[in-house]
Amino acid sequence: MMPQFLDKPIFRIISETAAERGVRAFVIGGYVRDCLLGRDCNDIDVVTEGSGIDFARAVGEKCGRNVQYFPSFGTAMLRFHEDEVEFVGARKESYRRDSRKPIVENGTLEDDQKRRDFTINALALSLQVGDCFGELVDPFGGVRDLAEGIIRTPLDPDTTYSDDPLRMLRAVRFAAKLSTPSQTFKIVPESMQAMRRMADRLSILSVERITEELEKMMSSPNPSMAFRLMDRAGLLPHILPEISALKGVETVDGKGHKDNFEHTLAVLDNIVAVSGSVPLRWAALLHDIGKPATKRFDPVAGWSFHGHDVLGSKMVPAIFDRLRLPLDMMKYVRKLVWLHLRPIALVDGDVTDSALRRLLFDAGDEIDDLMLLCNADITSKNPAKVARIRANFELVKQKLADVEAKDKIRNFKNPITGEYVMQVYGIPPCREIGLLKDMVKEAILDGLIGNNFEEADVYMRKKAPELGLNEK
Repeated sequence: MMPQFLDKPIFRIISETAAERGVRAFVIGGYVRDCLLGRDCNDIDVVTEGSGIDFARAVGEKCGRNVQYFPSFGTAMLRFHEDEVEFVGARKESYRRDSRKPIVENGTLEDDQKRRDFTINALALSLQVGDCFGELVDPFGGVRDLAEGIIRTPLDPDTTYSDDPLRMLRAVRFAAKLSTPSQTFKIVPESMQAMRRMADRLSILSVERITEELEKMMSSPNPSMAFRLMDRAGLLPHILPEISALKGVETVDGKGHKDNFEHTLAVLDNIVAVSGSVPLRWAALLHDIGKPATKRFDPVAGWSFHGHDVLGSKMVPAIFDRLRLPLDMMKYVRKLVWLHLRPIALVDGDVTDSALRRLLFDAGDEIDDLMLLCNADITSKNPAKVARIRANFELVKQKLADVEAKDKIRNFKNPITGEYVMQVYGIPPCREIGLLKDMVKEAILDGLIGNNFEEADVYMRKKAPELGLNEK
């Protein structure tokens, strides 16, 4: 009996409604799982005998809440205080080989629990009035699996994953979501083996469903765990082959390069430690995707990946288009991938104000996130090297702040507008206007003139004759 998990007023209302209608109702799935893990949860799934929509309507009338209906899914939802309660009738499902959309029939609680993805999500608490209220229904050992940190399917994993391949990604996502420093959730070996056998079944899934799971993985406390599990299960090449291609170390004449897959996940871990930003995590994941295509070996210099920043930035739009990720996030990630080597290059050389101004100009509002990414990109196993780079990196950050305070280059706007040039020289729109504005911009970035209209105007009038422009 676990009535302490059912002390919310909504559960008594549901229990009374079930008694009045002569049916049984149960809380099932994530709410029960999270309660047992000691986690807060405001998403409550209720399964009942018969129509979930009719039952939800009765509960809504009893508690005075509006109900949203989703007839095509056979579900309904209402909000009660801080909780979101979804109702569905108990059902059993069967699948066709070419689709993850089930053929649904009315069923029992046992049928409903069998169709659940994992044992830890098949746990149910009875809402039946009387001594059964709060009774745990656990036919597949979900409580034991929670205690042991195990992700296991209720039925044969080949059948479970073949019926709905999205469950393979959900297994990965739950392992990443539920793992904590004190407990790591593991997918059982038979499930991992089934995933490797069923990986090509991912092809029947819609891109939107795959991306939804990816986004949840990226929002989890352990996204790097998710990518390692997808790699081990053979899923990664079907979803993000660009990340899978980073794997491995090649050695020539005793010289090898680092494993860029492991490096990428280390950078991702470093970002997770300092930021909850999902776009920044995507930038960390994709920052080195240009390396496989740019890898070269020189007998003297060893391995190099020249231009991987530029090539990687060009690869980002295709990935985001394929996964149908947001355009604004694509632009952000592309910019960070393109610029991720620039601050490190400044660390290793003489830092000029001109170089700092150009970095600020190119990065704009993303400069702070870029610096976080570049700091996270320092993954050397040599403590002395890391300490030296980080110390120099802090100097670069301070110099960036000083230059920004002095020159106001971030989100630079040219003091000279096209309209002003046309007014001064009495000309229509033409190529020379853009060239003259670029001259002014370059002079500001090089520090030849200040970032203000007065100095820019003098410089413009000085350079205009070189382009054949004379004042009216």
